[in-house]
Amino acid sequence: MSKPRSVSRRAFLERSATSAGVTLVARHVLGGPRHVPPSDRINVAYVGVGTQGIRQLMPALQREDLRITAVCDPNRRSEDYVEWSRHELRDKVRAFLKDPDWAKAARACPCGREVGREIVDRHYGASAGGGCRAYADFRELLAQEKDLDAVYIMTPDHLHATIALAAMKAGKHVITHKPLGNVLHEAELVIRAARETEAATHMFCSSALESTAELTEWIEAGAIGPVREVHNWSTRPYWPQGMTSLPTETFPVPEGLDWDLWLGPVPPRPYHPAYTHAVFRGWYDFGTGALGDMGHYSFFQIFKMLKLGSPLSVEASRSQYWKIDDLLWKKQANSVSYPQASLVRWEFPERQGMPPLTLHWYDGGLRPPKPRELDQDGEPMPEEGLLLVGDSGKILADFSGRNPRLVPKTRMQAFRRPPQTLPRPIGELDQWVRACRGLGASDASFERVAPISETILLGTIALRVDKKLRWDAANARFIGAPEADALTTRTYRAGWAL
Repeated sequence: MSKPRSVSRRAFLERSATSAGVTLVARHVLGGPRHVPPSDRINVAYVGVGTQGIRQLMPALQREDLRITAVCDPNRRSEDYVEWSRHELRDKVRAFLKDPDWAKAARACPCGREVGREIVDRHYGASAGGGCRAYADFRELLAQEKDLDAVYIMTPDHLHATIALAAMKAGKHVITHKPLGNVLHEAELVIRAARETEAATHMFCSSALESTAELTEWIEAGAIGPVREVHNWSTRPYWPQGMTSLPTETFPVPEGLDWDLWLGPVPPRPYHPAYTHAVFRGWYDFGTGALGDMGHYSFFQIFKMLKLGSPLSVEASRSQYWKIDDLLWKKQANSVSYPQASLVRWEFPERQGMPPLTLHWYDGGLRPPKPRELDQDGEPMPEEGLLLVGDSGKILADFSGRNPRLVPKTRMQAFRRPPQTLPRPIGELDQWVRACRGLGASDASFERVAPISETILLGTIALRVDKKLRWDAANARFIGAPEADALTTRTYRAGWAL
């Protein structure tokens, strides 16, 4: 499914959105998603009830302005999910339900649609299965739930765009965990659908951090002069990456799992536990690697404070893979998974009085060179961090921008903080609820995070093409790199094309 090379960005999006049965009609024609009055609860279907899904389900249930009416997951129930630490999620559910014995006999953390329904019904005080409805297929859910206002998406990355598009086409508001999609073509379709349907949308990406406004005030006050470089580094991945071939072992599909629905748009393959739950992120087909997992949490801050849009170019270097063949070590091609470690660099043009800027990403334990200012202070290089380099100084912060400080310490001690002039954000769910009520777009609406999504997904492509790539944002194509253009979409199996 390669797109024409000469078509304009708008024409491409319009044509793509009407292909393969995905027809988007402007809100003024269909009426679009209705704004929910402040006196009414927003009826929400919750899609994706794995570990991260349950983590975010509990705070959503505590809100008086939301009502979880249905849950959906292709897995009925199983006890093979991964927690961040021993009993981490189970203890949170026990505290939430006020039941110290919940899942006490489980060999690992239980998740799935029946577990989600149980948590919802127990919280609302409904009889077992008598309140919240449970579905395996999100399409059936959208067809059956007539009073639904919105869809909350917590599935693996490869299903985000498919479900979001179906929900907006059905006239629903949408909130999703990052990313918008794990291939660029799908993210573009989701952004266009949000614009055309006028759905209230939000992508979770740390858009509620107060440090973003604080850092913006520092930069605008000239704390370090014009910013020309940004360095951002993460310790991820914590899951397997660097696989050079698909697994070949044979496993039976677990009872209660609809493997076909879990695959969604991805071409058929035998079930294997190496694809599911917390390990899907490492595969090109299912995830976005360390960059897509963590970059959204920091790039929102970077893009907002530095007014970034589409990049001009992207290039990457990555850990290499070697095998022994005929008693010689030979580099092995990797076509199925993200590398164990990588560096990605984007170049951005001048904008709004700011100079050209280079953004550097590091993961897998890689970090930028240690600034000499930290040596002056006798401080180690942080394992994760954000470094802004200006013409007259540097700002070092935690990974997503929290706890900013000028380096060295003597600069921070002499620094006079500028007055607070920018509003501080409200919580991410609050932003989306306001949008559902027609009170203005979320700070992380799909349209507002479009350049962030574009930049990160361009980075995931650069990890697979061994050369510098120049990006023509106006026409949504790479310049002179058809091999990279081919990676902006995926091969769809029958019935799932977007």
